[in-house]
Amino acid sequence: MAIYAIGDIQGCYDEFRALLDRVRFDPAADRLWLVGDLVNRGPASLQVLRLVRSLGPAATVVLGNHDLYLLMVAAGFRKRGKDDTLAPVLDAPDRESLLTWLAGCPLLHVEDEFAMVHAGLVPQWSVAAARGLATEVEAALRGAERNRFLAELAGNKPDRWDHRLRGQDRLRFIVNAMTRMRFCSADGRLDFRAKGPPGTAPKGLLPWFDVPDRASRSHTIVCGHWSALGFRREQGLLALDSGCLWGGELTAVRLEDGLVFRESARKRRLAS
Repeated sequence: MAIYAIGDIQGCYDEFRALLDRVRFDPAADRLWLVGDLVNRGPASLQVLRLVRSLGPAATVVLGNHDLYLLMVAAGFRKRGKDDTLAPVLDAPDRESLLTWLAGCPLLHVEDEFAMVHAGLVPQWSVAAARGLATEVEAALRGAERNRFLAELAGNKPDRWDHRLRGQDRLRFIVNAMTRMRFCSADGRLDFRAKGPPGTAPKGLLPWFDVPDRASRSHTIVCGHWSALGFRREQGLLALDSGCLWGGELTAVRLEDGLVFRESARKRRLAS
C-alpha cells in the first residue's frame, strides 16, 4: 500500500486524473491524502468532487478555505465572487449529497508522524491540542446547527489565539488558522493581507512554520494553501500547493519514501 499526498486541486480535474494515472493509483490498495481546496476557480469542481467521493475510504480529505466557501455559498451565507466557478456544483442533481459529504470531511488528519491540514497550525498548538480543536469545528459542521455556524463563519476576527475564546469566535479562529493562515506572529496573531512568498511579510510576522519552538514540531505538517510558497519540503514540513491553478503543477508525494510526482497544468486558469 502507498499513501500519496496531493496539493490543492481547485477544480483542475484533468491534471488530477493525469496525476493519478502517473502514480498508477489503485483505490483497492493505495490511499490519497488531499490537503483541501478541492474546488473553485478551476473548470471542473463538480467532476473533482464526484471522483474523490467515489473513492470512499481510499481518499482522506481535509477542508480548505474554498471548500468551506462552497458550503457557505450553497447555504446562502456568502455572495459568489467574480472568479467563482461553482455553478455546476450548485446546479447538480447530486448537489446535496456532495455537500453533505464535503461537510463531513475533517479539518485536521493525524496519522503516525504526519498531520495534514490545509493551511497550518498556530505556534501555540501541539498536534494533539489542534486535533481536539478541529473536532469542535467538525461537530459544528456535522450537527443540527451547521447553518448557524456557516452564517457566522466569515471574518478575520479574532486574530490572536486565546484558549479562553468561546462560541463562534473560537470556532472562527480555529477555521481561519487551519484553512487561511500563511504568516503569523510568535504569539499567534494571524495576518491575512500578506500572500507573497516568505520574506515579504510585514515586520513582526513569520511564515507560521518558521516560528521558533512552535508546539507542532513533533509531526511533519502536510499542507497546501500557499501557492506563492510552492512545493517545499524540510524538517517538519511538506507543503504541496505548487500552483496548478496558476499555470504551475499539481504535486503528489509518496509518503513512504518521499518520491515526488508532478503533473504540469494544462493551461493557466487565472492571472496572478
